[in-house]
Amino acid sequence: MTIRPPLAIRPHIDVAVPQTAMVLAAGLGKRMRPLTATRPKPLVEVAGRTLLDRALDRVEAAGIGSAVVNAHYFADQIDAAVAARSGNLALTVSDERETLLETGGGVTKALPLIDADPFFVINADNMWIDGSTDTLRLLAQRWDANAMDALLLLVPLARAHGYEGRGDFHLDPMGVVHPRGDVRVAPFVYSGVQLIAKSLFDGEPVEPFSMWRAWNKALDQGRCYGAVHQGLWFHVGTPASIGETEGLLATA
Repeated sequence: MTIRPPLAIRPHIDVAVPQTAMVLAAGLGKRMRPLTATRPKPLVEVAGRTLLDRALDRVEAAGIGSAVVNAHYFADQIDAAVAARSGNLALTVSDERETLLETGGGVTKALPLIDADPFFVINADNMWIDGSTDTLRLLAQRWDANAMDALLLLVPLARAHGYEGRGDFHLDPMGVVHPRGDVRVAPFVYSGVQLIAKSLFDGEPVEPFSMWRAWNKALDQGRCYGAVHQGLWFHVGTPASIGETEGLLATA
Protein backbone atom coordinates (compact mmCIF):
# COMPACT_ATOMS: atom_id res chain seq x y z
CA MET A 1 0.00 0.00 0.00
CA THR A 2 1.29 3.45 -0.90
CA ILE A 3 1.40 5.92 2.01
CA ARG A 4 0.85 9.49 0.85
CA PRO A 5 1.90 12.46 2.99
CA PRO A 6 -0.80 15.01 3.84
CA LEU A 7 -1.36 17.54 1.08
CA ALA A 8 -0.09 20.40 3.20
CA ILE A 9 3.43 18.91 3.41
CA ARG A 10 3.74 17.11 0.10
CA PRO A 11 6.95 18.33 -1.57
CA HIS A 12 6.74 20.67 -4.54
CA ILE A 13 6.55 18.92 -7.89
CA ASP A 14 6.65 20.85 -11.16
CA VAL A 15 3.61 19.56 -13.03
CA ALA A 16 1.60 20.58 -16.05
CA VAL A 17 -1.47 22.68 -15.29
CA PRO A 18 -4.75 21.38 -16.78
CA GLN A 19 -5.54 23.63 -19.71
CA THR A 20 -9.28 24.20 -19.31
CA ALA A 21 -11.30 25.89 -16.59
CA MET A 22 -15.05 26.36 -16.31
CA VAL A 23 -16.30 29.55 -14.67
CA LEU A 24 -19.84 29.26 -13.32
CA ALA A 25 -21.65 32.48 -14.22
CA ALA A 26 -25.27 31.47 -14.86
CA GLY A 27 -26.93 32.05 -11.47
CA LEU A 28 -29.71 34.51 -10.71
CA GLY A 29 -27.83 36.39 -7.99
CA LYS A 30 -30.95 37.01 -5.90
CA ARG A 31 -29.04 37.99 -2.75
CA MET A 32 -27.17 40.65 -4.74
CA ARG A 33 -30.35 42.59 -5.58
CA PRO A 34 -30.95 45.40 -6.46
CA LEU A 35 -27.61 45.34 -8.31
CA THR A 36 -28.67 42.25 -10.23
CA ALA A 37 -31.95 43.75 -11.39
CA THR A 38 -30.15 44.97 -14.51
CA ARG A 39 -27.10 42.72 -14.82
CA PRO A 40 -25.92 39.21 -13.94
CA LYS A 41 -24.02 38.85 -10.69
CA PRO A 42 -20.68 38.03 -12.38
CA LEU A 43 -20.76 41.49 -13.99
CA VAL A 44 -21.02 43.28 -10.64
CA GLU A 45 -17.82 45.23 -10.03
CA VAL A 46 -15.50 45.06 -7.03
CA ALA A 47 -12.83 47.76 -6.92
CA GLY A 48 -13.48 48.66 -10.56
CA ARG A 49 -13.33 45.16 -12.07
CA THR A 50 -16.11 42.65 -12.58
CA LEU A 51 -16.21 39.40 -10.69
CA LEU A 52 -16.12 37.53 -14.00
CA ASP A 53 -13.00 39.34 -15.18
CA ARG A 54 -11.32 38.74 -11.84
CA ALA A 55 -11.96 35.00 -12.13
CA LEU A 56 -10.75 34.90 -15.73
CA ASP A 57 -7.68 36.95 -14.78
CA ARG A 58 -6.73 34.21 -12.31
CA VAL A 59 -7.26 31.52 -14.92
CA GLU A 60 -5.06 33.31 -17.45
CA ALA A 61 -2.36 34.10 -14.88
CA ALA A 62 -2.06 30.40 -14.06
CA GLY A 63 -1.12 29.67 -17.67
CA ILE A 64 -4.40 27.94 -18.52
CA GLY A 65 -5.20 28.18 -22.21
CA SER A 66 -8.99 28.06 -22.39
CA ALA A 67 -12.06 28.71 -20.29
CA VAL A 68 -15.76 27.94 -20.63
CA VAL A 69 -18.25 30.39 -19.11
CA ASN A 70 -21.87 29.37 -18.70
CA ALA A 71 -24.68 31.91 -19.13
CA HIS A 72 -28.38 32.02 -18.29
CA TYR A 73 -29.50 35.21 -16.50
CA PHE A 74 -28.86 38.24 -18.75
CA ALA A 75 -26.98 35.83 -20.99
CA ASP A 76 -26.50 38.45 -23.71
CA GLN A 77 -24.46 40.54 -21.27
CA ILE A 78 -22.25 37.57 -20.44
CA ASP A 79 -21.78 36.94 -24.17
CA ALA A 80 -20.76 40.57 -24.70
CA ALA A 81 -18.37 40.58 -21.74
CA VAL A 82 -16.65 37.42 -22.98
CA ALA A 83 -16.40 38.77 -26.53
CA ALA A 84 -14.93 42.07 -25.30
CA ARG A 85 -12.18 40.50 -23.24
CA SER A 86 -8.65 40.74 -24.61
CA GLY A 87 -5.67 38.53 -23.86
CA ASN A 88 -4.48 35.03 -24.70
CA LEU A 89 -7.26 33.08 -23.00
CA ALA A 90 -9.51 31.24 -25.47
CA LEU A 91 -13.11 31.69 -24.26
CA THR A 92 -16.31 29.81 -25.03
CA VAL A 93 -19.82 30.39 -23.68
CA SER A 94 -22.00 27.43 -22.68
CA ASP A 95 -25.55 28.62 -23.36
CA GLU A 96 -28.09 27.83 -20.63
CA ARG A 97 -30.71 30.33 -21.75
CA GLU A 98 -33.39 27.66 -22.02
CA THR A 99 -32.94 26.15 -18.54
CA LEU A 100 -30.87 27.14 -15.52
CA LEU A 101 -28.98 23.92 -14.79
CA GLU A 102 -27.38 24.71 -11.40
CA THR A 103 -23.73 23.92 -10.77
CA GLY A 104 -23.56 20.21 -11.58
CA GLY A 105 -25.96 20.36 -14.48
CA GLY A 106 -24.13 23.34 -15.94
CA VAL A 107 -20.85 21.46 -15.90
CA THR A 108 -22.48 18.39 -17.47
CA LYS A 109 -23.87 20.45 -20.36
CA ALA A 110 -20.48 22.08 -20.92
CA LEU A 111 -18.44 18.84 -20.95
CA PRO A 112 -18.19 18.68 -24.77
CA LEU A 113 -16.47 22.09 -24.63
CA ILE A 114 -13.94 21.03 -21.97
CA ASP A 115 -10.71 19.57 -23.36
CA ALA A 116 -8.95 18.74 -20.08
CA ASP A 117 -9.34 15.94 -17.56
CA PRO A 118 -9.21 16.88 -14.75
CA PHE A 119 -10.39 20.46 -15.21
CA PHE A 120 -10.90 23.47 -12.99
CA VAL A 121 -14.34 24.70 -11.91
CA ILE A 122 -14.56 28.20 -10.43
CA ASN A 123 -17.56 30.04 -8.98
CA ALA A 124 -17.61 33.60 -10.29
CA ASP A 125 -18.86 35.10 -7.01
CA ASN A 126 -15.76 34.21 -5.00
CA MET A 127 -12.47 36.11 -5.09
CA TRP A 128 -9.07 35.12 -3.82
CA ILE A 129 -5.58 36.49 -3.44
CA ASP A 130 -2.80 33.94 -3.85
CA GLY A 131 -0.55 32.97 -1.00
CA SER A 132 3.09 32.17 -1.74
CA THR A 133 2.08 30.05 -4.76
CA ASP A 134 -0.43 30.59 -7.57
CA THR A 135 -3.58 28.91 -6.28
CA LEU A 136 -4.58 27.08 -9.45
CA ARG A 137 -1.03 25.87 -10.01
CA LEU A 138 -0.99 24.68 -6.41
CA LEU A 139 -4.10 22.54 -7.01
CA ALA A 140 -2.48 21.09 -10.14
CA GLN A 141 0.63 20.23 -8.12
CA ARG A 142 -1.44 18.52 -5.41
CA TRP A 143 -3.55 16.49 -7.85
CA ASP A 144 -3.00 12.73 -7.66
CA ALA A 145 -5.09 10.83 -10.22
CA ASN A 146 -4.44 7.56 -8.40
CA ALA A 147 -6.16 8.85 -5.26
CA MET A 148 -8.52 11.63 -6.30
CA ASP A 149 -11.57 12.43 -8.36
CA ALA A 150 -12.07 15.86 -6.80
CA LEU A 151 -9.69 18.30 -5.11
CA LEU A 152 -11.46 21.20 -3.39
CA LEU A 153 -9.79 24.44 -2.38
CA LEU A 154 -10.85 25.03 1.23
CA VAL A 155 -10.70 28.13 3.40
CA PRO A 156 -10.57 28.04 7.22
CA LEU A 157 -13.92 29.22 8.56
CA ALA A 158 -12.19 31.91 10.62
CA ARG A 159 -10.72 33.44 7.44
CA ALA A 160 -13.78 33.15 5.21
CA HIS A 161 -14.54 36.83 4.60
CA GLY A 162 -18.17 37.51 3.71
CA TYR A 163 -19.26 33.95 4.46
CA GLU A 164 -22.21 33.58 6.84
CA GLY A 165 -22.61 29.80 7.10
CA ARG A 166 -21.36 27.13 9.50
CA GLY A 167 -18.65 25.62 7.33
CA ASP A 168 -18.84 22.80 4.80
CA PHE A 169 -16.15 20.21 5.45
CA HIS A 170 -13.78 18.54 7.86
CA LEU A 171 -10.31 17.61 6.62
CA ASP A 172 -8.47 14.56 7.92
CA PRO A 173 -4.66 14.36 8.27
CA MET A 174 -4.33 12.70 4.86
CA GLY A 175 -6.25 15.50 3.14
CA VAL A 176 -9.51 13.58 2.63
CA VAL A 177 -12.60 15.76 3.13
CA HIS A 178 -15.72 14.80 5.05
CA PRO A 179 -19.00 16.78 4.96
CA ARG A 180 -20.12 18.72 8.04
CA GLY A 181 -23.09 16.39 8.43
CA ASP A 182 -24.93 16.76 11.74
CA VAL A 183 -22.05 18.54 13.45
CA ARG A 184 -22.90 22.11 14.37
CA VAL A 185 -19.83 23.70 12.76
CA ALA A 186 -17.18 22.50 10.31
CA PRO A 187 -13.75 24.15 10.23
CA PHE A 188 -13.44 24.58 6.47
CA VAL A 189 -15.48 26.37 3.81
CA TYR A 190 -15.54 25.37 0.15
CA SER A 191 -13.96 28.28 -1.69
CA GLY A 192 -15.73 27.83 -5.02
CA VAL A 193 -12.52 26.58 -6.67
CA GLN A 194 -11.85 22.94 -7.48
CA LEU A 195 -10.06 20.51 -9.77
CA ILE A 196 -12.36 17.67 -10.75
CA ALA A 197 -12.36 14.55 -12.95
CA LYS A 198 -14.78 14.18 -15.84
CA SER A 199 -15.66 10.68 -14.69
CA LEU A 200 -17.78 12.10 -11.85
CA PHE A 201 -20.24 13.30 -14.48
CA ASP A 202 -20.41 10.02 -16.43
CA GLY A 203 -24.00 9.03 -17.15
CA GLU A 204 -25.45 12.25 -15.77
CA PRO A 205 -28.33 13.78 -17.73
CA VAL A 206 -28.31 17.44 -18.70
CA GLU A 207 -30.73 18.57 -16.03
CA PRO A 208 -30.62 20.88 -12.99
CA PHE A 209 -28.57 19.39 -10.14
CA SER A 210 -25.98 20.63 -7.69
CA MET A 211 -22.30 19.81 -7.55
CA TRP A 212 -22.99 17.64 -4.52
CA ARG A 213 -24.24 14.84 -6.80
CA ALA A 214 -20.76 14.59 -8.29
CA TRP A 215 -18.99 15.15 -4.99
CA ASN A 216 -20.98 12.40 -3.28
CA LYS A 217 -19.61 9.87 -5.77
CA ALA A 218 -16.08 10.87 -4.81
CA LEU A 219 -16.91 11.05 -1.10
CA ASP A 220 -18.35 7.54 -1.15
CA GLN A 221 -15.07 6.20 -2.53
CA GLY A 222 -12.80 8.30 -0.31
CA ARG A 223 -11.60 10.12 -3.41
CA CYS A 224 -12.63 13.68 -2.49
CA TYR A 225 -9.66 15.65 -1.15
CA GLY A 226 -9.06 19.18 0.04
CA ALA A 227 -6.21 21.66 -0.08
CA VAL A 228 -6.17 24.62 2.30
CA HIS A 229 -5.86 28.07 0.74
CA GLN A 230 -3.03 30.09 2.27
CA GLY A 231 -4.00 33.51 0.90
CA LEU A 232 -7.05 35.75 1.27
CA TRP A 233 -10.53 34.73 0.16
CA PHE A 234 -13.79 36.65 -0.14
CA HIS A 235 -17.36 35.58 -0.76
CA VAL A 236 -19.07 38.46 -2.56
CA GLY A 237 -22.69 37.52 -2.03
CA THR A 238 -24.56 40.73 -1.14
CA PRO A 239 -24.29 44.45 -1.93
CA ALA A 240 -22.90 45.06 1.56
CA SER A 241 -20.12 42.53 1.00
CA ILE A 242 -18.76 44.58 -1.91
CA GLY A 243 -17.68 47.44 0.34
CA GLU A 244 -16.30 45.03 2.92
CA THR A 245 -14.26 43.25 0.26
CA GLU A 246 -12.98 46.51 -1.23
CA GLY A 247 -11.87 47.62 2.21
CA LEU A 248 -9.94 44.41 2.80
CA LEU A 249 -8.40 44.56 -0.68
CA ALA A 250 -7.17 48.09 0.02
CA THR A 251 -5.20 46.88 3.03
CA ALA A 252 -4.02 43.54 1.60
